Amino acid sequence: MNFYVKIGDFELRSPLLLASGTWGLGEKEISGLEYISALITKGVSKDPMPGNPPPRLAEAPCGLINSIGLENPGVETFLKEYLPRIKKLGPKVIVNLHGESIEDFCYLAERFENADVSGIELNISCPNVRKGGIHFSESAKDVFELVNEVRKRFSKLLIVKLSPRSNVFDIAFACEEAGADALTVANTYPALAVVSLKPFKVLLGGLSGPAIKPLTLRLVYELSQKVKLPIIASGGVMTGRDVVEYLACGATAVQVGTALLIDPLGIKKIYKEFEELYQELEWGS
Repeated sequence: MNFYVKIGDFELRSPLLLASGTWGLGEKEISGLEYISALITKGVSKDPMPGNPPPRLAEAPCGLINSIGLENPGVETFLKEYLPRIKKLGPKVIVNLHGESIEDFCYLAERFENADVSGIELNISCPNVRKGGIHFSESAKDVFELVNEVRKRFSKLLIVKLSPRSNVFDIAFACEEAGADALTVANTYPALAVVSLKPFKVLLGGLSGPAIKPLTLRLVYELSQKVKLPIIASGGVMTGRDVVEYLACGATAVQVGTALLIDPLGIKKIYKEFEELYQELEWGS
């Protein structure tokens, strides 16, 4: 079946994308990429980042808590060593960007403007060092300034990944006004896992997986009625029905993340379930 969808001038061969941080940077073989329209990379920063010390992952009921810490090789190494390998995988490439200041994001946008990528996704859950560590996503004014400055430097697909911890509606309006092409809804939810009772040790991280789907589904539903920007849903997609529900609630496309960590062959399964349900509902007729 033909599932082509468009986000602005960006055409997707299917509504499925691979979410940032769940497939690495192409180091390992990924099954089912023929069903994926785009790969969204791990967050790439201006300089290399070692990430957080272990433990970085903890299972939770119906989910996964991660605290990877944005480990990445930095933009120069990524462009030279990683991007050519990722391009060979087939799907279009969207680069997730991490910065600690507007200047960082602008520098990265300029580096990717002439690179062989289809777009960028701004991670606005980053602490803003210019504002004493406050997250960009906590200020609509800061987000407007950030997206506006990046837009001046990047002419291709510009996605902003919203944080669920903030007033997403004000932030979404700011992104729309500043010139973003689409919104990813949403990043992980702040969570904590008790790793050990003796000695007492906790893991502070972000919750993903099926546990967050009802929360993100509501955000997608409400945002789709308030903003004109296309919404890329991200949160707890494990089955084809999850994809259909997100699309029915207003999403244009859907990211698959934690499901890939649980089942390396899950992409084909999700797509086939989606295809069968789509036909059953006669959406394409």
